[in-house]
Amino acid sequence: MMKSSILLWFLLLFSVVCAQPALAQPAQNIVLITLDGVRWQEVFTGADSTLLFDPVFSPDTAKARKTFWAPTAAERRQKLLPFWWNVVAKQGQLYGNRLKDSKVNTANPYWFSYPGYNEILSGFADERISSNDKKDNPNTTVLEYLNQQPGFKNRIAVFSSWNVIEAAVNENRSGIYANSANELIVNPRTSSDSLLNDMMRLLPSQFGDGVRQDFLTYFMAKNYLKQNKPRVLFLSFDETDDLAHAGKYADHLEMLHSIDGMLNDLWQTIQTMPQYAGKTTFIITTDHGRGHTPKVRWKDHGTKTADSYQMWFGVAGAGVAPTGEQQGGPVLFQNQLAATIARLLGVTYKAEHPVGEPVSSVFK
Repeated sequence: MMKSSILLWFLLLFSVVCAQPALAQPAQNIVLITLDGVRWQEVFTGADSTLLFDPVFSPDTAKARKTFWAPTAAERRQKLLPFWWNVVAKQGQLYGNRLKDSKVNTANPYWFSYPGYNEILSGFADERISSNDKKDNPNTTVLEYLNQQPGFKNRIAVFSSWNVIEAAVNENRSGIYANSANELIVNPRTSSDSLLNDMMRLLPSQFGDGVRQDFLTYFMAKNYLKQNKPRVLFLSFDETDDLAHAGKYADHLEMLHSIDGMLNDLWQTIQTMPQYAGKTTFIITTDHGRGHTPKVRWKDHGTKTADSYQMWFGVAGAGVAPTGEQQGGPVLFQNQLAATIARLLGVTYKAEHPVGEPVSSVFK
């Protein structure tokens, strides 16, 4: 009788253990991507007819309609962002469609760029960062924290179109490699290095010395990734925000579509590299939203522009549950992304200030 009871106990224990889901292996690499000032409305519903059909915002309305318009939101968003909807939505998760009651907000009270980037990177809203001045971030970011962990030292890189990102990651203190604006490749080693430097020198900047064109940022980052194989890459695009401030809606959509194509190219590239294929996670997000009513407020953001605290993010790759577009759930915040990045890499992010909790639904 005693032996039978012991055997039954072990059988029950074995069945419970076997019923537990296997823990997913953490990602070995992260690519964090930010698209400056992109609204959730375009991401989830595609082109806005009130702006697309207005020659003030889209001078060539016939071309804009042909390129980006379709009868349904599902068709419009697919035309605008095919990589987002064909890859990220199917292999990962999308957050921020407020039409489906999925809400993501900034926690900072300012609703513009530097406060947003600090919140993404440090994991908390710091009211001391209240301007876009290029001042070194006083906070330790998740990138700096990872750079201090075994296996990550000197394997983190930042490429940005806007030079203030160098300050947001505090390149001077953290020692993280950051390349932005018109910064050249020092000591070029290959013909591709030299070509990129020539392009940096010779192509005119559309938005001043502090910003370079996004395609240059992309190819600088891709070139670095193929040569140096960082474990964490932060890729920050900017032109979407600049074009919106200029009131160029059709051009804003063209740039958004172009960046989506660059991300598809990067995704396909990493699938060919043994260090990255099946071991890498993309996190794609924005620093803030934009206005929507009246339509001219689309050009703006900040506390004087209603609802520009509303944002979004997507995540796909290693360690991510492929549950697609999210519906309902708790309100999420920008300050949760830093800890989510760390946890995807199997690291617990600890900072000098309390940080947002990882987004638990992301993980397998």
